This record gives sequence, C-alpha cells and structure tokens, in this order.
Amino acid sequence: MQAWTLVVFLLATMAVAYHLGRKRAIVRAGGASRIKDLHSLPAYYGLYAALWAGLPALLLMGLWVGLQDQILITLVTASLPPEMLEGLSDGRVGLLINDIKNLATGNIVSMDVTPAIQVAAEQYTRLRGIFQWAMWLAVAAVAIGGLSFAWASTEPRMRARNRVEGAVKVMMIVFSSIAILTTLGIVLSVVFESLRFFDQVSPLEFFFGTRWSPQIALRADQVGASGAFGAIPLFTGTLMVSVIAMLVAVPIGLLSAIYLSEYAARRVRALAKPVIEVLAGIPTVVYGFFAALTVAPFIRSLGASLGLDVASESALAAGLVMGIMIIPFVSSLSDDVINAVPQSLRDGSYALGATQSETIRRVILPAALPGIVGGVLLAVSRAIGETMIVVMAAGLAANLTANPLDSVTTVTVQIVTLLTGDQEFDSAKTLAAFALGLTLFLVTLSLNVIALTVVRKYREQYE
Repeated sequence: MQAWTLVVFLLATMAVAYHLGRKRAIVRAGGASRIKDLHSLPAYYGLYAALWAGLPALLLMGLWVGLQDQILITLVTASLPPEMLEGLSDGRVGLLINDIKNLATGNIVSMDVTPAIQVAAEQYTRLRGIFQWAMWLAVAAVAIGGLSFAWASTEPRMRARNRVEGAVKVMMIVFSSIAILTTLGIVLSVVFESLRFFDQVSPLEFFFGTRWSPQIALRADQVGASGAFGAIPLFTGTLMVSVIAMLVAVPIGLLSAIYLSEYAARRVRALAKPVIEVLAGIPTVVYGFFAALTVAPFIRSLGASLGLDVASESALAAGLVMGIMIIPFVSSLSDDVINAVPQSLRDGSYALGATQSETIRRVILPAALPGIVGGVLLAVSRAIGETMIVVMAAGLAANLTANPLDSVTTVTVQIVTLLTGDQEFDSAKTLAAFALGLTLFLVTLSLNVIALTVVRKYREQYE
C-alpha cells in the first residue's frame, strides 16, 4: 500500500476524533445548555482528541519510513553469499544494493543479473510488503489508542485550551528548528566529504592547480588517468560568466526599476512590470536552448565577420543569456525598494529646489541602497548557481582563459557532471564535487557577510 493512503486514513481519523472529542466534552458537561461549565470551548476538546489521534501516529509513521529502507538493506545484505561481498569496497556494495533495489522495482540495473541477485531482489520485495502491512497495523493501533486515551481523559475541568496551545507551540518550535537543522546537516555532510577528498588530493593542488581532469579508474579492469584536480579553471570560468551576466542584468534591471517607479505612468507600469517578471518564470532549459541555438551562433557569425576566432560554445553567449534571465531579480526587488523610500524624502528634496534626476541620484538611490545591494546579491547568487545555460551555451571544457569568446565551464556544471549516474563515494573523482560545493558555499557566505556590512552602514545613515 502507498504511504499517502495511510496519511489520508490518519487525517480521516483526526477528523473523527475532533468530532467525538467535542461531543464527549458537551455530554460530560451535561448537555449544550451547560457548556459554560467547561473550562475551554468544546472545539479545544475536539482539537485535543485530534492531536492525540494524529500526532503520535504520524511520528511513528515518519520514523518507520525513515528506518525501513535501512533495515531492509541490512537484512538483504546479510542474506547475500559471503563470496559476493568479499573484497568489495563500501561504494561497490552500495552499487550492488542499488541494483537489487532497481531490479525489485522494475528499473534498469547496471550489472548482469545473477541468480543470487535475483533471489535478493525477490526477498527485498517480500520484506518490503511485510513491512508495509506492519506499518499500517502499528500506525492504526497507535491512532486508535491515542483517540481512546483522549476520550477517557476528557473532563469538564480539563484545561484543553492550555494543552492544545502548548502542543501547537511545541510543533511550531520543531518546525522552526527543521530549517536550522537541515542547513546544519547540509553543511556538515559537505564538510565531512570534502575532508575525505582533501585526504586524497592536496588542498594546494585543488585551490591553485591549473589543470582540471578528474578522470581516474574506478575499477581494476578499467583504464583511466591518474586525474588532475586543479580547480582554478572552474573558478575563473564561473567568475567570467557571472561577471558578464551582472554587467547585463544590473544596469538594465536597475535603470528599468528607476523608470518604472519614478518616471513611468501608472498604466505603463501596470503593463511593463508583469512583462518583465515573466522572464523569471521561464525555465532555465528554455534559456539554454535560446543561448545554444540563437545567441551562440549569432556571436560566432559576428566574430567571424570581424575576423575573430569564436568558439561554438562561449562564455559570452552564456553570460549574456544568463544576464537576461536574472534581470527580473534586480528589477523587481529594486523597484520594490525604491517605492518603499518615504515620500517625505522626495518632497524635502523638491522643496530645496532639486530636480527629479538630482533627487533620484542624491536622495532616493542612497536611501534605497541597502535593498538594491540585497537584490544584486540575490542576482549574483542566482548567476553563480546556474547550470543549464552554461552546459548548453558555454560547454564542459575546463579552459583557463580570460577570453570570453572561448569555451569555459563552471563549478556547478562540474558538480552535476561528477555526480551523474551511479558513483563510488570513496573515489576522489566523486568526492571532488563536495569540495567544489564547499568552496561555492564559502564564497556565497563571504558575499552575504560583505553585503550585510554595506547594508548596516547605509541603514544607520538613513534611518
């Protein structure tokens, strides 16, 4: 059975528990005419019963779903013949288990299906069915038990409102903590895997090396190079494409925001702003097609007419299209920030004899600078993290060049390339993706710190 059907069952149980708890409170009070004798409103008693019927069961279901796959893998691995696992690394064992799971679910496997693997897949399917039925029975029993407990404990003087509000407060704290814990888990996982990478590759080679070719042999029967992990070409490619994108997006976005907020008529603004924001809703793969099929050939033909040697995939093509893509981020956020500047600042400037352009340059833009910096920072982060446009328009070649007409690649593109398909996570080639991710995270964090410093300085000046 599917997990969503169990969730629907629990929601229905909570609805029934709410009705029964509310009715139980009214009956215990002596009827509808004696509701005033209840400590809380009848709805709180219903919510109390619904929480008892739903929360413990949902918690059990979450734990069961989270641990079920690991338990199944442990049981299936223990049933495999010892000679099949002998001499295999953790990564190869992970690939074997993944093939067993794919075979059990009808997906494509990456190795020959032996009788032992077929038996393990059948056992995995059988155990998964047993676990599903056991989860249904356990969760239903807990839900009914919680409802029974709430029914038995419902009394007129019970502080149902206090208990419900306390439970809701705890849930809000838990949900608020999820974002923090998720971020912490992401950072720690990237850091630990990066440390494993730096155990195999020198940090000096990674941060200062000028050759990137992470092709190493993954198996004994496979021919591969020793690998080169100098990430300087990736950093320069990322920087070049991002700078080109920002040279396009920041002036156009900021000037369009100034026009829409200060000069445009209301009718023009109502039409132009939604049209600009439509750019933000276009999928990045569409921008990639546009860059690969239209912009890149145009730049190549234009360069050929001028006697320039332009690669079929260039950083200039990717940067131009990426700049078009992030114009709405700069324009929309800058427009909102400029409109938030108090009208009294404009009136004071006009009263002193300043023109509209002088007011914009010397009053409005300085006052709106913190928000504009935030919008530009968001645009920079968007540019650094873009992948599809670079893959389709700039290519995969890790060239160390300052020429925007050459083919380059970026950090995010290489992360996707390194983690595509089944990989062994004890190989330097795969672990390099985590080192690149950690570097990208630290760069973004540094940009945030710098932006907050600038925002704090100017905010103190104009508040």
